[in-house]
Amino acid sequence: MPTPAPAAPVAPAPSTGPARPRAERPATAPADTAAAPAGVEVVPDAGTLRIETDVPGAQVFIDRQFIGTAPVTAANVKPGTHQLNVSAEGFDGIARSIDVEPGPRDVMIRFKEVRLDARLAVVHKHRMGSCRGELVATPQGLQYNTDDKDDRFTVALSDLEIFQVDYQEKNLKVKPRKGRQFNFTDPDGNADRLFVFHRDVDKARQRLAGGDRPPSE
Repeated sequence: MPTPAPAAPVAPAPSTGPARPRAERPATAPADTAAAPAGVEVVPDAGTLRIETDVPGAQVFIDRQFIGTAPVTAANVKPGTHQLNVSAEGFDGIARSIDVEPGPRDVMIRFKEVRLDARLAVVHKHRMGSCRGELVATPQGLQYNTDDKDDRFTVALSDLEIFQVDYQEKNLKVKPRKGRQFNFTDPDGNADRLFVFHRDVDKARQRLAGGDRPPSE
């Protein structure tokens, strides 16, 4: 009688317990820098300018680009020298070169400050002869510098009784209160220089009389 073949091994039944979770691969670390918005240039070490004025609503331009109305903040400004222009209705525009460095900076523009630094080479006509010198005008006053000590004078702008230019006669008349009259001409007979000097000084006189003040020391 043949010997029976051994039975085939039985495979173990699969476990019915909970499945062991698989280890997850670590996620890739995000990049250190985010992409800049489309159309915006990121400037390394940029400066930020906070621009204010003593006249509300003044228009601010940097390198001829309109930034906004003051007070306004200009961010992402490249380091270096830039041209700042600010304008306000009823006032002369102000142009200034500013050096921008990394980080924030406050800029104050004062339209109500009276700035004047005008100089004019002149000849003072005497009844007999003449003398040469220079007229110097600042918000603090008008000064005539000359080698003739008898003709030198300094007078506040508000104390000028006569301050007139005659373009045709090429003559600038100046008379301090309680003083004598001076008749100035240009050494080269240039009436334009007399006119410009008179215009700038007279504008400062009017602003000071209207309540504006010189720059603070």
